[in-house]
Amino acid sequence: MTKERRAPLDRTRVADTALKLLNEVGLDGLTLRAIAKELDVKAPALYWHFKDKQALLDEMATQMYRRMVAGAALDAGDTWQERLLKSNRGLRAALLGYRDGARVFSGSRFTSLVHVEAMEDNLRLFTSAGFTLAQAVRASSTTYLYTLGFVIEEQGVEPLPGERREGYDIDERARLMADFPLSAAAGAEIFADYERHFEEGLGLVIAGIEARYAPLQGRGELRDQPPLGRSRTQT
Repeated sequence: MTKERRAPLDRTRVADTALKLLNEVGLDGLTLRAIAKELDVKAPALYWHFKDKQALLDEMATQMYRRMVAGAALDAGDTWQERLLKSNRGLRAALLGYRDGARVFSGSRFTSLVHVEAMEDNLRLFTSAGFTLAQAVRASSTTYLYTLGFVIEEQGVEPLPGERREGYDIDERARLMADFPLSAAAGAEIFADYERHFEEGLGLVIAGIEARYAPLQGRGELRDQPPLGRSRTQT
């Protein structure tokens, strides 16, 4: 009897298996031992490819990004505001496709230059609109960090779409906070309707970027605004 040939063990196969297992066990349950069992190999075999769990998370984040951008062409006609909206909506949707997806992505380092083409295009779009390179980086990273943080909190309540963690009953929360009516009513604005709240928050961040780096009248460049709460005459 011939044994069925298995695909060779490589970094991509391990990362793909880990992403599949992630939806079942979550990040805390995702151990190299569990992945090795799923792959039907001994755990030490994985250390040939990944020195530790963080190295594996880096590869998983890279694979998540590859899947996110596959077939998603950038629109050369985008304004910088449209590009920020599209890219951050896409990022949130991609992260929500995995249990603890935002936690995996957060703090991870890409293991290849898979992101550089889009990054270069985005920076070119911003600098063509009058941003300095520093302003372009700040605008992009601020919206990225907003989205990442939002999804981390969202998945803390709803690990996967349609799945809600115990302890986040809004009516029960309101009952316990009955003596604090505003805080009680705020529950629905914090722990529900994440789609609407994400869009509203992202719009606020983009509006803030526009206000902070407001265009000069009749010129294609942007100026730095003084920090909030300070006038130009203050030192």
